[in-house]
Amino acid sequence: MTDPRRLAVAFRTFGCKVNRVESEDAAADLLGRGVRVVAEEEAAVVVVNTCTVTAEADRKARKAVRHALGLAQAPVVVVSGCLAALDTGELAALGERVVVEPDRERVAGRVADLLGVEAPPPAERVRAGEGFRTRAAVKVADGCDAFCAYCIVPYARGVPRSVPLAEVVAEVERLEAAGVAEVVLTGINIGRYADPGASAGDAGDAGAVAGAGDLAALVRAVAATGIARIRISSIEPLDVTPALLEALAETPAACPHLHVPLQSGSDAVLAAMGRGYTRAGFAARVEAARAALPGLAVTTDVMTAFPGETDADAAATLAAVEELGFARLHVFRYSPRSGTRAAGMAGRVDPGAGASRAAALRELDAVLRERHAAGRLGEEAEVLVEHVDERGARGTSEDYLTVRVAADEGRAWRVGEVVRVRLTGREGEGLLGEALRAT
Repeated sequence: MTDPRRLAVAFRTFGCKVNRVESEDAAADLLGRGVRVVAEEEAAVVVVNTCTVTAEADRKARKAVRHALGLAQAPVVVVSGCLAALDTGELAALGERVVVEPDRERVAGRVADLLGVEAPPPAERVRAGEGFRTRAAVKVADGCDAFCAYCIVPYARGVPRSVPLAEVVAEVERLEAAGVAEVVLTGINIGRYADPGASAGDAGDAGAVAGAGDLAALVRAVAATGIARIRISSIEPLDVTPALLEALAETPAACPHLHVPLQSGSDAVLAAMGRGYTRAGFAARVEAARAALPGLAVTTDVMTAFPGETDADAAATLAAVEELGFARLHVFRYSPRSGTRAAGMAGRVDPGAGASRAAALRELDAVLRERHAAGRLGEEAEVLVEHVDERGARGTSEDYLTVRVAADEGRAWRVGEVVRVRLTGREGEGLLGEALRAT
């Protein structure tokens, strides 16, 4: 595969933000070697980065592999991600052109070998510019040992481990220098962040101070780079600590938005899930966060139809969601995943009942989104521009709302800039904004 016209790769990524970061890392590495990132129909190699959180996720991943195998140009299909870490043999059996690479760090190198690229990877990989997201996610942690009853991720990704704080800061500095205005600190269980270097010092080292290498310390260190905006990805309720809230409150760059998974408003279901908190305990964490961070938008995940969930449990979840006043919900119906404790639990919920409960939550989600957006009308916001067209600019506010800023004569919007606006009206699920003139 030495023909330059064949030096092309495509990525198909499923699942969480961490998978997305890992695909982008591999893409940046390959771009540095002279490989083009193209659409699947043009690629000599297609990378399918899989998710395995549910049986449905497995099905989608295998379907994507089969689709790639069926493309006219007969590409090699490299399968990576969580499903590749668990089901190597089954994936390899899908076709002779399937190459399974369970080691996420080796994907770019494996693709380079398949393409016959001999150039070494760049010393520094910057995931910025065309083809990459304006809000750059930065992976700071991997692995999980929570072992929630429904989740296969700890088996697929292993024990918690964190990226050294100095490496995270260096990556943010490179992104900021490349024009990135917002970084999203992400990981499988980000609240468990612990700088490996902080525990290596002796009693006289700064790293030996309690809390010196935790997520709060990471937020402060990233803020010191001068990056305009810092957002924290999904964080578990028990990790919304006073120390973290203090760090966020003292960091002007920190976006007033937290995604904290509730999963259920029923204590019985939470216990069966192995979540480690109660409805009241969750509410206390959210109340503390809102007290510390004025204007905070809290979004969440909610799962319905978990084994044993009754009508009363479902009603308790609806009531909790209404009471807590989230800005947005991600609603999931439970899907059994072999290898998890929940897969063997009794009390499977009737599919019709599960669909009805999910529909009720999505209806409430629409109400909550409307309420949050309407509550911001007339206020000011900072919008990170992510798309520009003849109508103006569209982007994301600090509290995670989609905002379109009307075209402004004499001003050319630039993707990546942060614009101060006044929120003036509604547009679909988003808002309209009017740029404020500097005074």
